[in-house]
Amino acid sequence: MSTAFLFPGQGSQQPFMLNNLPVHPEVKRTLDEASEVLNESVYQWDAPVRLESTVASQVCLLVSGVAAARLMIKEKAVPGYVAGHSVGTFGAAVISGVLDFKDAVRLVRKRGELMESAFPEGYGMAVVLGLTETKVRQLLQNFAEEDKYIYLANMNGPRQITIAGSLNELEEFTKLSLKNNAQRAELLEVSVPSHCPLLSDVSISLEAELERLALRKPVIPFAGNRRGRILRTSEAIKGDLAWNVSQSVKWHEATSLLYELGVRLFIEMPPGNVLTGLVNQSFPAARGLSISDSGPHTAAVLAHRLNN
Repeated sequence: MSTAFLFPGQGSQQPFMLNNLPVHPEVKRTLDEASEVLNESVYQWDAPVRLESTVASQVCLLVSGVAAARLMIKEKAVPGYVAGHSVGTFGAAVISGVLDFKDAVRLVRKRGELMESAFPEGYGMAVVLGLTETKVRQLLQNFAEEDKYIYLANMNGPRQITIAGSLNELEEFTKLSLKNNAQRAELLEVSVPSHCPLLSDVSISLEAELERLALRKPVIPFAGNRRGRILRTSEAIKGDLAWNVSQSVKWHEATSLLYELGVRLFIEMPPGNVLTGLVNQSFPAARGLSISDSGPHTAAVLAHRLNN
């Protein structure tokens, strides 16, 4: 049996998430490195008004995830696998050994800037709970026949799907979903239409940025977003980092594969517990826990027990 570290994506950000991280030398080192790249204290980036920005939200998620993972590894809780949801892939790539952390900070800041400038207003995402992927695709097809275009974005669980597009059409689609027996359908606190073809130009720019970097072979296997498969080369991970922003995230496929490979403890890096909830709903024989809820000490103890 094995352990996987999970790195959350945008939507999990919380006010003061960096300032509330555990006091630990690895945490301080990580935040200091980020501040050096940003040329200002990253401790100021997690204020509520700053987190209204896609750029700040994504940078803080990266920094928080890497800081917590480094703390865990320092406590000798080393994962067998890593996986990140959306921007969380960058934290996963750092911990897998593929990407230098300072390069990741630069890339994630650039990613956020490109996403904000591509669709500054009028677009976003929504979540639909209680309908299967097949049913959501059917409803999307009916929508397209009326020349309304929104896109399937994330397959987070068997009956948790997110969609992306213009706010007006997303609101109309949530009403349609509820009429078709969705348990819940509502807009998310996300200001860009992530994980759909509308952001293809962002992916092209990120790919060019990544081409300038010397990525390394992963030392910890990395579960990718786009195909829900284990990626074992730097080239494959580079493609996932660049293109997951404009392609659907197959999160449930990725975590299902990790389960099939023997992962029985999924530890979610801070902040929040969204990914933990998905694990516990989908895999009753496994355990998901978040460092935000349980603390790093409990997570490390459980990882030691499982791995020994």
